[in-house]
Amino acid sequence: MTAHFSPFDPRRDLVLQRDIAVPRDRVWAAWTEPERLKRWFTPAPWQTVDVEVDLRPGGIFRTVMRSPEGVDQPPNLGCYLDIVPGERLVWTSLMEPGYRPAAPVADGGCHGLQFTAVITLQDHAGGTRYRALVMHPDEDSARRHEEMGFSEGWGTTLDQLVALYGGSRN
Repeated sequence: MTAHFSPFDPRRDLVLQRDIAVPRDRVWAAWTEPERLKRWFTPAPWQTVDVEVDLRPGGIFRTVMRSPEGVDQPPNLGCYLDIVPGERLVWTSLMEPGYRPAAPVADGGCHGLQFTAVITLQDHAGGTRYRALVMHPDEDSARRHEEMGFSEGWGTTLDQLVALYGGSRN
């Protein structure tokens, strides 16, 4: 069965797409192996200090970030919705593991933002075409995420992933 997603909605969705000089299997490993994910997932000088991955639909995707002052943030908790090995990874903060609806969070993980992320990877000359589509429930959420630094933050972390493998971005 193939998952189908809503078409891109510029009012509610944010997207980061780049061609990077890192093989697709390494990008996949960076997203799915906790020890690798810890090395690039949070913009420095912040750190990702704990990761839990249960790579199956309904499985947990949890990260804990630490501030530059050494303060651990509340866990970012999500649920995997769709996994196509090496090609697509979909997770949401709108659900907890086992597809349990998540309660709205005020000051919790990701500053209370709830969204669904669709990470797609395609072979591209010299590496991978990387696309992160982040779908929000409403325009206000998308605007807040952009104002918080979505483009810079997600772009910085992708640069860190590339640096982890000694690649470059195009």
